[in-house]
Amino acid sequence: MTPTRQVCLACGRETSELDPATRCRSCGGLLDVLHPPPSVTGPALRDLFDRRASPSSASPPSSGVWRFRELVLPGAAESVVSYPEGNTPLLARESLAVWTGVLSLTLKHEGQNPTGSFKDRGMTVGLTQARRVGARAVVCASTGNTSASLAAYGAQAGLPVFVLIPEGKVALGKLAQTLAYGARVLAVRGDFDACLGLVEESADPLGLYLLNSVNPFRIEGQKTIIFELLQQRNWQAPDWIVLPGGNLGNTAAFGKALEEALALGLCDRLPRLAVVQAEGAAPFAQSFAEDFRHRYEVRAETVATAIRIGNPASWERAVRAIRATHGLVLSVPDEEILAAKRSIDRAGIGCEPASAAGVAGLRRLVGSGTVSPHQSVVVILTGHLLKDPEIVLEDARTGTAGIREIDPTLPALRAAIEA
Repeated sequence: MTPTRQVCLACGRETSELDPATRCRSCGGLLDVLHPPPSVTGPALRDLFDRRASPSSASPPSSGVWRFRELVLPGAAESVVSYPEGNTPLLARESLAVWTGVLSLTLKHEGQNPTGSFKDRGMTVGLTQARRVGARAVVCASTGNTSASLAAYGAQAGLPVFVLIPEGKVALGKLAQTLAYGARVLAVRGDFDACLGLVEESADPLGLYLLNSVNPFRIEGQKTIIFELLQQRNWQAPDWIVLPGGNLGNTAAFGKALEEALALGLCDRLPRLAVVQAEGAAPFAQSFAEDFRHRYEVRAETVATAIRIGNPASWERAVRAIRATHGLVLSVPDEEILAAKRSIDRAGIGCEPASAAGVAGLRRLVGSGTVSPHQSVVVILTGHLLKDPEIVLEDARTGTAGIREIDPTLPALRAAIEA
């Protein structure tokens, strides 16, 4: 049986699964991880995953990543670094169904991962691979969520962690996590794209294992959002999966996962992917409008800090995902992202601004007639509400639902309640 291997998407060069390079050594292209086929497919494979999702009451919940290990990293059993992660819920709220105009709407809240974002799914695989290749230290560029996740999993693996962040452009909730887990944080005088360029240039000369989403093993972990989503829906695919788009790692992972799920009989059709970018950081949406004839780079500005990226690293993989699923890409302004966030928060769910881009985009797609109110839709919420508390506090200061000071008297309390 052919072992797991890495293949360059650009030139087709193959290398072993233990090659620590995160780009092709021949042409610099992005790498894809290919695994041997599992021993069973179809109903038997679904049954295997379902059994692993139902541990005995005496044992802790299993990882929502490693229960799919045959499709993630089958040779890693002795090296796994796990929190555990995954097992995030599918949530339905009538108020959000009304707000978006979709009757069959659920939200998969990846903000309920251990460090509060979907990044943990990729990082458990990335740190496992770092251990397998004998890495001495790990590094990433980050707008916040990646750094928090890498810091946590790096601490568990016992590896030094170095994080490059754009100076003054990371939400305090994310920065606090990164520091608390013991990472060395370096603030770069530039944006995220400058940080990523620097870590890609320096990782190999400095002996650091790079764990941004250019690393193909990160993508393998993030595929499990789709596998778990399908499992929670009794292996029935929705019509649409809507997600925010920043560095496009999830877009790439979702397309790959859906193609694999269809080929292995885990589902019987491909849902369409809809990727939503902020208008101030929408190079992928701009390229989609021209059928991907040109690749664009922009100077990114948006309140949705997690997707404030002007030159997405997983571009080529994401194009493949959109084409494979007959998907689409759109952008929405910040005011629509914040309006969607308020609706999500008021529904008792909560999310960071970047997550809300998906819900804002869905509302636009329903308004344009692209998505029917009667189709089934899953929107991916990528990060927890407390990842970016400054946005909530600013909204409270300028809106009608903020903090009101009162005197410590019954009349004052009555007046405030009745106001």
